[in-house]
Amino acid sequence: MAIALWTLLLAALMPIVCAGIAKVGPGRYDNRNPRDWQAKQQGYRARAYAAQQNSWEALAVYVAALVAAFIGNVPLETLGLIAGIFAASRVAYLVCYLADLATLRSLVWLVGFGSCICLIVMGAQSI
Repeated sequence: MAIALWTLLLAALMPIVCAGIAKVGPGRYDNRNPRDWQAKQQGYRARAYAAQQNSWEALAVYVAALVAAFIGNVPLETLGLIAGIFAASRVAYLVCYLADLATLRSLVWLVGFGSCICLIVMGAQSI
């Protein structure tokens, strides 16, 4: 269970990491008007912001998947393995987004989303 909870922490921190990456670099971040500032960004900053948005979305699905797995008493070894796959896919997703590797990013996203679906299905089958 510890692995699943550590990956949950990672998933919760990913949007914050993405936001930090979007704000680092040349030019000054406008904290008085952050949404307008972000809308004007290009390159890695725009991609980091998009990754931030996706990370928030993925967090909601992952939390639901963990709840389903816990309710369904998915074996801890299996839960840990799938949680690790999710975490690795989310880190790879961010790297692919920053490197502008769109096709690979989509495949990595599919692995992460698939791991969530897997946890939900396994939880449902155990009830």
